[in-house]
Amino acid sequence: MKLFESGKIGSMVLKNRIIMDALNIQMATPLEDHAGLTQRAIDFYVARAKGGVGLIKTTFMRPNRKLEFSIGEPVVDSERCVSWLNDLAEAVHDYDAKVCVQLSPGLGRIPVPKPGLPHGGLVGPSALPSFRDPDGQMPPIGPGRYPARGERYLLTRELETEEIEQLVRDFERSARICRLADIDAIEIHGHQGYLLDEFMTALWNKRTDKYGGDLDGRLRLALELVEAVKKGAGADFPVLFKYPLTHFLEGGRSIEEGLEIARRLEAVGVDALTITGGCYETYNRTQPPTTQPRGCWLSLCERTKAVVRIPVIASGKLGYPDLAEKVLQEGKGDFVALCRYLLADPEWPNKVRAGRIEDIIPCVGCHEGCIARVRKYQRIGCAVNPAAGAERELTIRLAPKKKSVLVIGGGPAGMEAARVSALRGHQVTLWEKGDRLGGNLIPAAVPDFKDDYKLLLNYQTTQIRKLHVNVEFGKEATNEAIRRFSPDVLFLATGAVHVIPELEGMTEGLKRGSVVTAVDLLMGRKEPGGGVLVMGAGLIGCEVALHLARRGRQVTIAGGRRLAHDMVWGNALDLVKQLDDAGVRILMNHRVVRITEAGAEAADLTFRADTIVLAVGMRPVQSLPMEELRKAIPEVYAIGDCVAPRHVLSAIWEGYRKARLV
Repeated sequence: MKLFESGKIGSMVLKNRIIMDALNIQMATPLEDHAGLTQRAIDFYVARAKGGVGLIKTTFMRPNRKLEFSIGEPVVDSERCVSWLNDLAEAVHDYDAKVCVQLSPGLGRIPVPKPGLPHGGLVGPSALPSFRDPDGQMPPIGPGRYPARGERYLLTRELETEEIEQLVRDFERSARICRLADIDAIEIHGHQGYLLDEFMTALWNKRTDKYGGDLDGRLRLALELVEAVKKGAGADFPVLFKYPLTHFLEGGRSIEEGLEIARRLEAVGVDALTITGGCYETYNRTQPPTTQPRGCWLSLCERTKAVVRIPVIASGKLGYPDLAEKVLQEGKGDFVALCRYLLADPEWPNKVRAGRIEDIIPCVGCHEGCIARVRKYQRIGCAVNPAAGAERELTIRLAPKKKSVLVIGGGPAGMEAARVSALRGHQVTLWEKGDRLGGNLIPAAVPDFKDDYKLLLNYQTTQIRKLHVNVEFGKEATNEAIRRFSPDVLFLATGAVHVIPELEGMTEGLKRGSVVTAVDLLMGRKEPGGGVLVMGAGLIGCEVALHLARRGRQVTIAGGRRLAHDMVWGNALDLVKQLDDAGVRILMNHRVVRITEAGAEAADLTFRADTIVLAVGMRPVQSLPMEELRKAIPEVYAIGDCVAPRHVLSAIWEGYRKARLV
């Protein structure tokens, strides 16, 4: 495979064409300790090096902490940093991988404003509205507005020319420190509408000095940073540059200007380009969620390759082995950058090389473990890989004593508990009352835009089979049956079912078939009519609505106050945009109060609908007497949605974290 052929970026030779792209891992030491990487962070990168990547790009690091307030990212600002940078380099080099430090001038208008600081502590090339409001909230999302802007936004402080010139000198110093630490390359962070991207873009850069105006002025800082890195680390030191070829935003960067930027970066000595797309206004394009197509930036990468001779690093949902290989074979990129796919499975390269595709843990693009956790200043995690970011502490080891483990329920929580228990060396039995494994993951994976969830379902069921877990289908778990089985460990993973609102006409609607739950509809137990009303505007309601609209139904969503309220902001942004494109009518603050033969009624509105889909929430199934079972069985654990209905992350994490301790 071309994926495993060696490649070259400037003077740096990589053992293969697989690059771990940079992402914020939120694992720096405290600021008073000069903000380096923790040992946990080094363990995180070592796991990916051991997993077979050719190059690892680090979390973004700053050259100073003078211009913006810091949220705890590493700072490369003195020779004291050589030690921890070298610890990282040596640990990664043990596995014949290389290390690229991603250096960022700053985050501009994007961070949460800091209370009590002038301008909220935010800076920019010009006075720009902060992206978040003073309370840290993202802009609201709604049909036809992605996102809507309000009035409660601060203005960033415009950087002085002298501050910009000092920033360039700081980059030179940081590059020299990286070279001393045996770091292999530096990537300059011009991505996603952060500070450097703001300087490069006319929409945000309104300066009239040498760092503004036409493209020459707007690119001046970027080109000076490239030259500073080469001066600090040496002319032969590899410099990469990451930026969006276009922002997919009116007034933002056009593709044509993005291509001209590529030419100019090559001319000043950049050794490779990482091509992305989007900015925070189009965050659904810059952090592609479940609903974005595979290879969503490939056309941008291909166009860039046509205008430069230096390597182009392709990125954008490429964590599918056949697609990644095709990118290289067809010359759409010289290297493939994977980000969250390596968060989900650090062994992705080794498994692909060994032909173990069915054993790859798939990223599902939910962003619950990576983006959502980091936004709360927690270390990075992954919904489908609970050990991500805690590799040393959460390693699965053989148990000192073999036990009998019984798992009730074959959904994602139950399957994960069974998988980990089997890896621990226990004798595992799983009872599933249905005729297949998956639980509510089965209907969740039905829509065509949820293919990644099909991969997760296939991965989990494959591991259960390979680990020889004894699965009994059609098995109804009762207190008596469990006591007769008498396991040492019992996991209750009985899941959740739909809430059925107690409304006038609801019972009659269910009987005549005009009212159906979202799960029953997705499972094909009821064929919807031409006009559909979806009750509920959360994740389930929005996904069902989009699924039906794409199948030709006329769909209306009736919900409460917030649309897609239970989703990560960028994922909600993409889903609502697609609902709008599909012609779904969205009515917020219109709760249904009555079901009628013709449809439904809200307080001030009548809905005509052939089918009404219930998606107003789930309730846990807690039919087994847990306290009684605890008297008879040494270890009893409730996990997943039977505790409280939540996301896949909670189900898999609880199954993993409990099972690793039994």
